[in-house]
Amino acid sequence: MRQDADTGKRDLIFLDESGFAPTMPTCYAWSRIGQRAVVPREDTRNRRVNVLGAQIAGTAPDLLWQRTCGKVDATVLLEFVCTRIAGLRGGAGALELAADGLGIEAIPVWERARPCMVVLDNASAHTSRVFKGRQGQLAKIGVELFYLPPRSPELNDIELVWRQAKYQDYPQRAQTSTDAIGEAVDRAMLRQRDRIRRTAPHFTQAA
Repeated sequence: MRQDADTGKRDLIFLDESGFAPTMPTCYAWSRIGQRAVVPREDTRNRRVNVLGAQIAGTAPDLLWQRTCGKVDATVLLEFVCTRIAGLRGGAGALELAADGLGIEAIPVWERARPCMVVLDNASAHTSRVFKGRQGQLAKIGVELFYLPPRSPELNDIELVWRQAKYQDYPQRAQTSTDAIGEAVDRAMLRQRDRIRRTAPHFTQAA
């Protein structure tokens, strides 16, 4: 898979979800000698922002994400894959028509410009019938799914993105509202995207 991505035959996409709370964990802090470091703490009830992300590896490295204050379930996941990853106009609602040609007059049989392999773990949203049950149709439009072995997060490259976004690029540890969390998430993910676009081609050439 990695070789196909490096040669441009297909895109390799690492997909996962992560959550951002009003108060993020603090590993360490600096303070003046003789003064105690104080980190504000916000109430976390119903104020969490969840983020669905896709890291694209290969000749055109990129990072896609979508944030929500609700749960990232199979329906949200399928819509994200159809619209953001596959680029299917009409999203999940048009998947059956575009994949099987059932609405050929309105929506022609359609395929992603370059086929891709989406790598994901075995979370409940990923393995539910709503999402995994459309695996055949997704393959017809150029999106294949590859499920990692259980309990192997180290094999999903986007885990490093989450770690860096939370511990290096998150502007401050406490946010006072869900809007502020969302803005902080976008800033952190933009930094990650810029880093991926800037550095990944060098790794591809080295490989």
